[in-house]
Amino acid sequence: MIEIVPLVAAHKEPIRRLLLETQAFRDDEVDVAMELVEDTLSKSAPLAPDDYHIYVAVENEAVLGYVCFGKTPMTLSTFDLYWIAVSPNAQGKGVGKKLVDFTCMRVAEMSGKLIVIETASQPKYLPAQKFYEKIGCALEARIKNFYSVGDDKLIYTKHLD
Repeated sequence: MIEIVPLVAAHKEPIRRLLLETQAFRDDEVDVAMELVEDTLSKSAPLAPDDYHIYVAVENEAVLGYVCFGKTPMTLSTFDLYWIAVSPNAQGKGVGKKLVDFTCMRVAEMSGKLIVIETASQPKYLPAQKFYEKIGCALEARIKNFYSVGDDKLIYTKHLD
């Protein structure tokens, strides 16, 4: 049975491995993701809404995926979904949806009304784009050539009722 649990130190290396295994992230992106893991592990619970919140999908102690989100600075009720990744072996099995549903629940508990998700337009991100659309996110904006020439920034939103 898949559970969503708070990040603990034992999850650190499995998260790094799954980020690399997905082949969706550059080395510098993995480094940033791991900095957020370190930052979260350095805080004591309970976390404030302004902190990074990281939760991990596990089954029989194996890390299947993780999500990182937090309140968008200078907003009253908007949150950013900074990172979501699922191990290639667990993709297509509902792990990503469970992580997003959990994120929506936690954001709503913190009085959040809107989740913003950014991704790139490169072909390797097409599965992520389809996933966001499948779970009810709307493509709100496209910033052409944002990451590089021919690689646009796509901004998805998910409104919480």
